[in-house]
Amino acid sequence: MENKLYRKLTSTEIDELVTSNCRCEDWNKINVVDGFSAKYIRNANFSGNVFLGVFEKQYLLQGNVVKHSGISNASIHNCVIGNDVCINQIRNYIANYIIEDDVFIDNVDTILVDGETTFGNGTLVSVICETGGRDVTIYDNLSSHTAYIMAMYRDRTNVIKKLNVEISAYCDTVKSSMGIIEKSSVITGCRTIKNVKVGAYSVIDNVFKLLNGTVNSCETDPAYMGLGVIAENFIVSTGSIVSDGVLLLNCFVGQGCTLGKQYSAENSLFFANCMGFHGEACSVFAGPFTVTHHKSTLLIAGQFSFMNAGSGSNQSNHLYKLGPIHQGIMERGSKTASDSYILWPAKIGPFTVVMGRHKNNSDTSDLPFSYLIENNDESILVPGVNLRSVGTIRDVRKWPTRDKRKSSVKLDCVNYNLLSPFTIHRMYKAIELLTNLQTTSGATSQWYGYNSTKIKNSSLIKGLDFYNLGIIKFLGNSLISRIENKKIESDADLRNALKPDTEIGAGEWLDIAGLITPKSEIIKILDDIENDKLYLDNLNRRFAQIHENYYSYEWSWALAKIEVMYEKKYTDFSKNDAVDLILKWKSAVIKLDNLLYEDAKKEFNKSSHTSFGVDGNDADCEKDFMQVRGNFEDNQFVKDVKEHINRKSLLCDTVLAKLKYV
Repeated sequence: MENKLYRKLTSTEIDELVTSNCRCEDWNKINVVDGFSAKYIRNANFSGNVFLGVFEKQYLLQGNVVKHSGISNASIHNCVIGNDVCINQIRNYIANYIIEDDVFIDNVDTILVDGETTFGNGTLVSVICETGGRDVTIYDNLSSHTAYIMAMYRDRTNVIKKLNVEISAYCDTVKSSMGIIEKSSVITGCRTIKNVKVGAYSVIDNVFKLLNGTVNSCETDPAYMGLGVIAENFIVSTGSIVSDGVLLLNCFVGQGCTLGKQYSAENSLFFANCMGFHGEACSVFAGPFTVTHHKSTLLIAGQFSFMNAGSGSNQSNHLYKLGPIHQGIMERGSKTASDSYILWPAKIGPFTVVMGRHKNNSDTSDLPFSYLIENNDESILVPGVNLRSVGTIRDVRKWPTRDKRKSSVKLDCVNYNLLSPFTIHRMYKAIELLTNLQTTSGATSQWYGYNSTKIKNSSLIKGLDFYNLGIIKFLGNSLISRIENKKIESDADLRNALKPDTEIGAGEWLDIAGLITPKSEIIKILDDIENDKLYLDNLNRRFAQIHENYYSYEWSWALAKIEVMYEKKYTDFSKNDAVDLILKWKSAVIKLDNLLYEDAKKEFNKSSHTSFGVDGNDADCEKDFMQVRGNFEDNQFVKDVKEHINRKSLLCDTVLAKLKYV
């Protein structure tokens, strides 16, 4: 709210206010701007120092109801009230608030600040380990990546200490005994709002209780808090919706999240585009796109991202007798089937589907894209099979379209790639691991034991094939992306096109809660924080730079793998090497797409017709199924798979034609 010049009330204005049943112990403490009119102030009690703007605007409400800005039926204590604010039917009082222009407040019990507060900033959230030890201190600009470092790199004690010192300093900058309700916000039908900062264009509608928190919001991406919400020690970010009886205690809700339908969360962090309905979260680190829709679903003491929890999914962090001290990790893209159960500690590899109950503390992190299935109380692992699943591809395609963040400032850097150095590195490890199992246990063994799971021989063999296809597809994708738009007329042109932009990218890669990055870059960040070369206010920008340079870093990594594959440096590559890899890539892409095509067919087989044509014969069943589900060949996903095969085949031919002239 811009600085305004204030004056004291005139005796005529005081008389007019008194006539309108307004009261004040000391009218000299009421300050107004030029142009002020008392016409729209009625039945108001004023105390403390009060500053008032002009009241000229009318608000058009639902049902074509018109309300004029002004103050009526309200007690106001020690407040600064901007222009064209509407305050009506305050059953108790509003105290110690700056209320900016065009704010609409109606039918509220109490809005107050009591003493100094940081509005939820500085709240300690005990994530992952319920009894503490991985606490994250929340603040307005917390990103999933900063939180990941604070929670997971506890061995870097100086880093954690310095981040906490800087967050504490930030909290000091927002500490105040005056709250703020920023411009164009709407607060209606609420009970108690205490020590809460309300961002611009927020809508807070019929909440029950908000204590010690911040609702960050902006014109392009307003936040909404709705019916029956109770929240204490919280921060809600731009574009998020929290409504329908949600209970929050010590929580950070990131951008574009939706929490509703009686969802309950305690000591939990939710980052970009998470969704939670009906169920419960306790000490959860929910990275981007963590989704749980169902009742009786408990997420507890774990780190998740791009995760979909089936109904009744549950984990347990009470393994022995010292309390809830155990933790688990489900890496990006994992899913749980209905009524699944995992006994922590456990670590589930990327894009793994968990079915059944698992009590053996499995670690499948080096076997991505797997099924983890229960059979007779044993955990059976089926390596790589999720690479052929239509569900996996559907998930990867839907995530970018479901990014609801509209703010120009995005706190979390989200990489949606299914195949990346992070997942492909795991495939290389999986091939080494499975090959070693064959060697040590014998190729004729029917079952292999690995990290408290069992792998069937036939599944191991197929897994090796799946992983090899995935690797070739990724390396071919990287090669083609590198050369398809470059002019190549000689071997020298080819080698020049292959030359990496940077040395960064070699070695291990990480998924830092949505950000796929070389490990070396995270180590640099940690070192720079420790050595006072990087500070909190620039940390998110550093993550963004890594995100922006992803494809340059990816190529450095992919090229190193291609060099190993062909046992030569890229400076010795010729047309024949590139052609060979591209042809292998085409074969891998078509084979994987055909596997997806066959997997999709299962949704249209005879057993899928069960429950259709309920009162008719077989012909009625077939007709009913066709009307509801359609024809297999006309299914949009099936069309997309066919089109993908054609498009990639054409791309292959185009690039090969380019290389013919080398």
